[in-house]
Amino acid sequence: MISFPNESQEYRSAREKLLEKEIELRCTMEDVAIARRGLPPGGLVPQNYVFDGLDADGQPVRIKLSELFAPGQDTLLIYNMMFPRHPQETRDVATSGETAKLARQDQPCPSCTALLDHLDRAVGHMTAAGFNFAVVAKTSLDNLITLGRERDWANMRLLSSAGNSFKRDYHAEAEDGAQLPMLSVFHRDAEGIRHFWSSELGYAEPEPGQDPRALCTVDTPWNLMDFTPEGRSQAWREQLQYADACCS
Repeated sequence: MISFPNESQEYRSAREKLLEKEIELRCTMEDVAIARRGLPPGGLVPQNYVFDGLDADGQPVRIKLSELFAPGQDTLLIYNMMFPRHPQETRDVATSGETAKLARQDQPCPSCTALLDHLDRAVGHMTAAGFNFAVVAKTSLDNLITLGRERDWANMRLLSSAGNSFKRDYHAEAEDGAQLPMLSVFHRDAEGIRHFWSSELGYAEPEPGQDPRALCTVDTPWNLMDFTPEGRSQAWREQLQYADACCS
């Protein structure tokens, strides 16, 4: 085992016990991934949803779901962004740029924005590995593209679903129209496009004392804070109470 400068034997002993739990967690995560890959075929997508997006020249264009699959790349990951934000969101809104001019209730979710800041830089790696990735939001295409420009998102395909029922059909929108966080994966086979998996934890009853983690292990900002001695602070938890509504 390793040790770090000036650590006590008490620390090293406790750390090695924690390491055993971390190894167990790693094994459990791999078991879950294996079970996920072993799912039977999901349902065929009921329609070839049409989104608003931009073409290669940056001009507005209508894009079909089937057109989000590059040749030879049969898996598509879609992150359903909460834009507009959830009605119970209480955190600060944008204070500069064009996005700041939107009414509070029409602005984007801070957590979604933080997550996409991270994922934008990973898109090139996902594409190189053979996967397609897109972001879908219920706001107008102009609002979404403006946010992307102000956040310096240079790699993600941004799509507006304002004109279709995709988010409602795939449970990224509540019956009252509130937007919900959801990562969905689709796979194309000889019969068409099938739903493979979505992050359904947001619809599961949370265990006592657990924060809602709607995106499973995808929500990287939360996971990073779990590596700190403070963890996800009480202040952060209070700011995220709106997420309880997303999971009810």
